[in-house]
Amino acid sequence: MINIFFEMFGYAFLARAFAVGILVSLCASLLGVSLVMKRFSMIGDGLSHVGFGSLAVATAMNAAPLAVSIPIVIAAAFLLLRLNENSKIKGDAAIALISTSSLAIGVIVISLTTGMNTDVCNYLFGSILAMSKNDVYLSVALSIMVLVLFFFFYNKLFAITFDETFAKTGGVKTGVYNMLIAFLTALTIVLGMRMMGAMLISSLIIFPALSSMRLFKKFRSVTISSAIVSVFCFFTGVVISYIYATPTGASVVLINIIVFALFWCVECLRNKKMGFVSAKAIALIIVTFFTISCAKSDNNDGVIEIKEKMFISQVNDVYLNMDDYLGKTIKLEGLFMMEYSDTRMEPYCFVLRYGPGCCGSDGNVGFEVACMENREISYPEKNSWVEAIGELKTYEEDDYKYLYLDLTSLNVLSQRGAEYVNQ
Repeated sequence: MINIFFEMFGYAFLARAFAVGILVSLCASLLGVSLVMKRFSMIGDGLSHVGFGSLAVATAMNAAPLAVSIPIVIAAAFLLLRLNENSKIKGDAAIALISTSSLAIGVIVISLTTGMNTDVCNYLFGSILAMSKNDVYLSVALSIMVLVLFFFFYNKLFAITFDETFAKTGGVKTGVYNMLIAFLTALTIVLGMRMMGAMLISSLIIFPALSSMRLFKKFRSVTISSAIVSVFCFFTGVVISYIYATPTGASVVLINIIVFALFWCVECLRNKKMGFVSAKAIALIIVTFFTISCAKSDNNDGVIEIKEKMFISQVNDVYLNMDDYLGKTIKLEGLFMMEYSDTRMEPYCFVLRYGPGCCGSDGNVGFEVACMENREISYPEKNSWVEAIGELKTYEEDDYKYLYLDLTSLNVLSQRGAEYVNQ
């Protein structure tokens, strides 16, 4: 198991995923206690749909997703709060109204512009394993701000959570602190959408709080427990996702479900109602987590190897953070493909594998390869399984910059790997 952790943290994008994910999980769990107790927990689901609509608009405008989404989702959070306080449209109806409207606008914008591509699906269902460094820096900074504000105003948030009317009579500006909760929730939702997706982000808010409330009754105890549960579930979910190549967001939710069931069983055991069921549940979880096999990472002497297990995520990380990889030697295996063009004398050559696209269609994942120096490299037949080693460089064509591997070797292998990869 220790070897698995060393192998995982050998990937730069996974290290970034853990950094951002743990902070966002903490933010969501802390806010989730207040939202669940105020019976406003589904605000996360509603705001995530607003986030999806704003991301669709940002994609259509070719703008930075977070820069567009954050102000729109914050405005939607304030609007939900105002509707709930001063309108005949209350609570769940207000959330349903705004969320479905935003989702419809997002789908229409996408259908008229970029279409349902892989990037859109990543925001729907989550893909934290490929984040640009700018996204990471912004996410970390905003997450820290959310945590600082929460702890600074902890007593006020506690007061309006348990008895808002009493707090108001005691001189607490409940409207201001309700807006603060809405503001912090909106930030957390936008940051968490990259990790969990619009469809699953509300689980980060709901599950840790509900699990902790099974065993603890004091606000502080529930808050601390919720934070611990959230971080544990995120960490375990990412590990499971890495080992079994399952979607990251769904894996985190699955672990949250298991922990919730475990806490519920322990509560029942404590109340002497379901001792046998609880024992079976605990045994099942222990067996699940301690039967995971170990893995061993390879040392490639400075060569960045695109491995089969994380092929898609590694390639995406190269494209998102190309400045970190330009000039470095990259090694990968895949199918050798050639594409002919009427405007070029030489064909385009690629080494790639097939990966999941969106809405049932598959996509190609890999690199264009070429030999720009005076080295003699013979290109094999199409669909040959090859090992390519080359330096990552760029070239410009039609005012657009493309990445390619300047080959130092291209060898046909007799043993083929997985042509289709899913992570």
